[in-house]
Amino acid sequence: MPDRPLVRLRIALTAFFALDGFVFAGWVVRIPAIKEQTHSSTGALGLALLGVSAGAVVTMTLTGRLCRRYGSHLVTVVCAVLLSLSVALPPLTHSALALGAVLLVFGAAYGGINVAFNSAAVDLVAALRRPIMPTFHAAFSLGGMVGAGLGGLVAGLLSPTRHLLALTVTGLLVTAVAGRTLLRLDSPVPADARRARPDRRDGHRQGARTRGVVLVLGLIALCTAYGEGAMADWGALHFAQDLHASPGVAAVGYSCFALAMTVGRLSGTTLLERLGRTRVIVGGGCVAAAGMLLGCLAPAVWVALLGFAVTGLGLANLFPVAVERAGALAGPDGVATASTLGYGGMLMGPPAIGFMADWLSLRAALASVAVLAAVAAAIGFATRRTAYE
Repeated sequence: MPDRPLVRLRIALTAFFALDGFVFAGWVVRIPAIKEQTHSSTGALGLALLGVSAGAVVTMTLTGRLCRRYGSHLVTVVCAVLLSLSVALPPLTHSALALGAVLLVFGAAYGGINVAFNSAAVDLVAALRRPIMPTFHAAFSLGGMVGAGLGGLVAGLLSPTRHLLALTVTGLLVTAVAGRTLLRLDSPVPADARRARPDRRDGHRQGARTRGVVLVLGLIALCTAYGEGAMADWGALHFAQDLHASPGVAAVGYSCFALAMTVGRLSGTTLLERLGRTRVIVGGGCVAAAGMLLGCLAPAVWVALLGFAVTGLGLANLFPVAVERAGALAGPDGVATASTLGYGGMLMGPPAIGFMADWLSLRAALASVAVLAAVAAAIGFATRRTAYE
């Protein structure tokens, strides 16, 4: 039975993961309204939205150092406050330039909290000696589904200003409650962390080897996040354009993927305990590759829906396992490296799919998700003796 403080810590971290997904999804569903308010062209809006990505990537590389110096718990709380406050800023802008500037702040808070609470979760996983990382990411997925669903319901009732201000209030309330618990609890230090320090030569060799393994784990995260980004941005168009589905059915396609991914993450701890990390990575990548091939080549809508669901199940636990192992090997810096590469994959996926769709077809472009899932499985198998034990 885990210690009571560890249980409280797990609940608090779960709340922050769910809050992150909830706030981000609530912002995303109001992008069309913000586009209209700022009178932005599609191109100008695209450039402004890059502010989120730029802010996140730059901050992710710095947050590892902040976590080492001030502790991941304090950094998580500070970033949660910034995230909650900054989500209310976009409706206050009236130009694409101003929107891009405030989205830099929002993206910085988003990137920072992702590294911070993943680092805190890595410490808790090590202390509990149970592979519970997927449950935290399941909370993020559930928060995103709730945030998107509520955002869709209130879109016709509340202005973007009131809606996003409500997100700010909600975020600050959750941070006040969960953050109080987080700041009162020290980060657990597992017994394994107290091992003797190696001499300088061996330490240098181990450090170089560790950095290499962390980069490999980051590549697995990249392959996984590439698929998530591609499915989110291009899945509905595939159903509408290639399978001639109605808009409602087209929207269900991504919902099947997201729901299956959430279910897969909720069952991730059980899978990891029974199968181990290597089998979960290799098996998940192979399942995702098969599901994506089925989804993009299917002649009928129901077959494609099944393929999308299978893809979500396959990809579900690859990112959490990669980030957890990177953090276990290299601490907050490892989390930052893997997260940055993973987020880069999510950014790279949608435009890459668009270019390939222009050259070939959307079906062929979506097949690249299957290819990268297979690459993740191959990397997992090739590094089974160094990365997961």
